[in-house]
Amino acid sequence: MPHPVKLPATSRGNPSFVVRSGMGSRLRCMAVAATLALGTTLAWAQTEDYAEVNRLLRSGQLAEALAKADQYLVGKARDPQMRFLKGVILTESGKTQDAIATFSKLTEDYPELPEPYNNLAVLYAGQSQFDKARAALEMAIRTNPSYATAHENLGDVYAKLASQAYSKALQLDGTNPAVAPKLSLIRNLFAADTRSAAAASVAAAPASAPAAVKPASPAPAAPVAAVTKPAAPAAVPAAPAVAADAQREVEAAVRGWAGAWSSKDMNAYLGAYASNFAPPGGQARKAWESDRRARIEPRARIGVDVSNLEVTVEGDKATARFRQDYTSDTLNVTSRKTLDMVKSGNRWLIVRESTGS
Repeated sequence: MPHPVKLPATSRGNPSFVVRSGMGSRLRCMAVAATLALGTTLAWAQTEDYAEVNRLLRSGQLAEALAKADQYLVGKARDPQMRFLKGVILTESGKTQDAIATFSKLTEDYPELPEPYNNLAVLYAGQSQFDKARAALEMAIRTNPSYATAHENLGDVYAKLASQAYSKALQLDGTNPAVAPKLSLIRNLFAADTRSAAAASVAAAPASAPAAVKPASPAPAAPVAAVTKPAAPAAVPAAPAVAADAQREVEAAVRGWAGAWSSKDMNAYLGAYASNFAPPGGQARKAWESDRRARIEPRARIGVDVSNLEVTVEGDKATARFRQDYTSDTLNVTSRKTLDMVKSGNRWLIVRESTGS
């Protein structure tokens, strides 16, 4: 993550410390208020226990915080709030597998709580296990359909899965001109998010006790550590970013066209030309296509290399100038080539082609 998977901010608090996940994101922990009704006699003692573990966690005394949480859980092994807090401590300590085990057991014991599923997704994403992260987030949303952060996280996971799929498609067929721009857009999305996000967020603790530990009377709020949603990205001028994206799209289209020509993929090659393409010398489009097939298909070998590529973009129009090295079993030619292109839908297509300019 690349790119961080974000988790929710649910209450107030101050940033306490930062750790890095396997996705290169930062997890910023916060102390938040959560109501956990546990009975008047034990409530104050438990609030003090939560506060002490939280204080140790915020001060970076992770070993002490974990020992305190474990000591508490000896007598109250099913307490969901302290178990959730322990999972956060394990995450911050870099004990990912132990944290996964802790949150997984919470989902088994209290399947009605969405937050443990959400934190599991963060841990799985940090290990690039995006299918598992997706499944965990879908469970979080099934448990709480209005869980906005889980929906956002799921979108990030889908984007990462799409990036992997596009990369594989490009690896298998580098001549497909539609794949590279899509992959570029997703990579730019992750890069922009990484630059603008100071931290990814980990879910807040359960807002209330499950029925299994429901108390007889209410108690004061108890602080629980969580990892919060990042601040809104800083504003970035849109025009330069759009122009850069368009330039990369044009470059990918030119190289896709050259690749299709080299591989004698006539459908992809001819498909790189717009419907209003003007063939040189005033030749009719159908006659030009027939001529191109006659020149390309019989060749035993063709190579078209593009170098010194320069692209200028103005709105939905672009010009690509480059050196073209053409080789085949019968001919070797080096020339300067210019392609005038227009954007049609999400593709850049050739409307004019000239040599020597």
